[in-house]
Amino acid sequence: ISAGREIRVIVSPKHVDDLSSIKLARDIATKIESTMQYPGTIKVNVIRETRAIEFAK
Repeated sequence: ISAGREIRVIVSPKHVDDLSSIKLARDIATKIESTMQYPGTIKVNVIRETRAIEFAK
């Protein structure tokens, strides 16, 4: 997202809890470090949110 330096992973709060989202971010970052060559850093964001949307007519 930021010039190819940021990864956003959107997960369902029903399937992933807070601790699992932290572990997922670390696992993704570790996999990137071990398999890719890149200058600088890559930011990994795991987004776990609930959205409630209603419409009024």
